[in-house]
Amino acid sequence: MSKIKSVNYVFCFASFGIFRSTSEMKLLVSICYIAIIACVIAKSKEDVILWPNGAPGEGGYEISPETTISPKNKSDVLRVKNVSIPTIKYFPAPKELSNGSAVLVCPGGGYNILAIEHEGTDVCKWLNSIGVHAILLKYRVPRRIDREKHEAPLEDAQRALGIIRGDSKKWGIDPNKIGILGFSAGGNLAVMASTSFKSRIYSKVDRNDEISCRPNFTILIYPAYLVDRKERKDLFPEIKVTSDCPPFFIAHTGDDHVPAEGSALLYLKLEKMGVTGNELHLYPFGGHGYGIKKTNKVVSSWPERVESWMKSLNFLSK
Repeated sequence: MSKIKSVNYVFCFASFGIFRSTSEMKLLVSICYIAIIACVIAKSKEDVILWPNGAPGEGGYEISPETTISPKNKSDVLRVKNVSIPTIKYFPAPKELSNGSAVLVCPGGGYNILAIEHEGTDVCKWLNSIGVHAILLKYRVPRRIDREKHEAPLEDAQRALGIIRGDSKKWGIDPNKIGILGFSAGGNLAVMASTSFKSRIYSKVDRNDEISCRPNFTILIYPAYLVDRKERKDLFPEIKVTSDCPPFFIAHTGDDHVPAEGSALLYLKLEKMGVTGNELHLYPFGGHGYGIKKTNKVVSSWPERVESWMKSLNFLSK
């Protein structure tokens, strides 16, 4: 018997005077009310499957079953691999804090795995703490055979952004305050979603694919695959920055094995194309893959910098 159904029976019993006292009835009704709230909260964090009839372009090869790998030690991270059924999961901000903004969170992992916790669920919790609804994207990994590394994940991100806008009223989200945040490969995915939004790269599934998939703002933390690691002179040709792109916040470190030049070149290109509201932070130390974990490096302050940036663009105003 479901929680909601059992609650209905309780109210029926109450109406027929089965309880021995008013206090007894009030107690049980209170318990049932708590059960309803718990049920609603649990429902809000259920996985939403992006592709009801299966993800596009998945024929011709087989992906092993999805697996979650626990950290081996304190320096290791929780990983998810072999994602073939991409999903989003809503993490609603507390009602008293909510400002209507929402962010699609894209964990990194080289397009081979997803660092689902320190670049995913933990980030969602932080966003909730500043009144922002968070939506965790579990996109397809590993890289698909005979497809560009970002292609299947970009389909998932575009689809997710359309669904979020389609569901905006239901979740109390302002459809003009929907951003995307990505780490490493997830940062590359956020870049592609923020520069390739004029048309879907897949065939329409439903009404959600008729809704704009353009993020209103973009947050990149050590984004990968922006420049050649040897030359470091130009952005890769698939990154097509235009004047229609949203404002970007970018954080990177000089000692990262992923070249910080990519972040700098992206910032300069945005400015050249007339995109306003961009902010770039290049820190000396911090390496790669720190996510939202606090360290003794100054780069760990990036969440505070993001919050200030979002305030400056009125994305945190109610």
